[in-house]
Amino acid sequence: MSDVFADLVGQPEAVDLLRRAAAAAEAIRAAAVAELVSVDGTGPTDPAVEVDRAAGTPDAAGAGSAMTHAWIFTGPPGSGRSVAARAFAAALQCQRGTGCGECAGCHTTLAGTHADVRFVVPEGLSIGVGEMRALVLRAASTPSGGRWQVLVIEDADRLTEAAGNALLKAIEEPPPRTVFLLCTPSTHPDDISVTIRSRCRVVALRQPPAEAVAAVLRDRDGIAPDVAAWAAAAAQGHVGRARRLAGDPDARKRREAVLALPRKLTGVGACFDAASALIEAAEAEASAAVAEADTAERAALETALGAGGTGRGAAGAIRGAAGQLKDLERRQKSRATRAQRDALDRALVDLAGFYRDVLTRSLRAPVEPVHTDVAGMANSAAGKWTAEGTLRRLEAVLGCRTAIETNVKPRIAVEAMMLALWRG
Repeated sequence: MSDVFADLVGQPEAVDLLRRAAAAAEAIRAAAVAELVSVDGTGPTDPAVEVDRAAGTPDAAGAGSAMTHAWIFTGPPGSGRSVAARAFAAALQCQRGTGCGECAGCHTTLAGTHADVRFVVPEGLSIGVGEMRALVLRAASTPSGGRWQVLVIEDADRLTEAAGNALLKAIEEPPPRTVFLLCTPSTHPDDISVTIRSRCRVVALRQPPAEAVAAVLRDRDGIAPDVAAWAAAAAQGHVGRARRLAGDPDARKRREAVLALPRKLTGVGACFDAASALIEAAEAEASAAVAEADTAERAALETALGAGGTGRGAAGAIRGAAGQLKDLERRQKSRATRAQRDALDRALVDLAGFYRDVLTRSLRAPVEPVHTDVAGMANSAAGKWTAEGTLRRLEAVLGCRTAIETNVKPRIAVEAMMLALWRG
């Protein structure tokens, strides 16, 4: 990796903006240190504290025209919102001030172990106010490395209203050495509050072209060119999903099962059977994804609470820990629900890609198909369905995604979608 932005695929404008901001942040820090050195001739005894006093907020200094204390990264799934935020955090902590990707500051930030960078990655359905207040409080402390405290909030659209208010207060009155990086699908009020949006600089990312994704798979991951091109197209610009399709046989099998659904919708009973199969597949995938983490978390908590101990009071201690175990189970259930919805959404994106291919065939649009390996099935469907019927089917899939996002029970939403796909 040549620098911290190497994994941000197909986003040259965003990379340029973030490089300039990181350079401005380094100029702020360097100017503050130089000023202190010129005052006493010896330099600060505690750089973190002294630079904190001298520099003020990032956008208070003249060099900070490209830098500010709060950022929002937006874009469609797979565009690299969290990748961009993590890379920018690494550039702010870079010991060379360039985002070199080689120093300890870059390495530890990208690995998620830097003492001054905190990542909020929601495992459940939302981010609560208690968690947000604790994180904001910690982020307000003086950076131990003399650079910046950085709080990266992935999926900031999952903030509860109270958590958003807690974050807003911190952004309105920012600590002098703290930078907030928020990732959301869009700046729509449904994703992020208008007041938070008005106090942040927005970095808009786009879906990277399939050619750029294929190049990454081919050049960095050593994947065969034909497999890389197929996976990039099938993943519709999502780098992580393209990697999974290229390297994980189970992911390919799940995709094949989803793309086989349209020809199985032969009646009402078949629609309900297909809905059940899709839901059960998503549940199985989610269970497999979280099982190891659930077991490890429970074992660690039980050990911390004295499970297996033989000393006096050990049995009473574990009996009195029922509340903590119940709280852990609640968090794990929320995480499993989130994982199931994410797995189901991936399936719906694949299904939407199929109906999109059918529609482009019906209209003879000069665009490349998403699913090249089922092009024959798409051509056959295009010969049977009208363009209007195909468009209604595509809208049914997209409507199902929206319904699930707004907390409609997944089984109900999927059953309604299957019936709509059958009727056309």
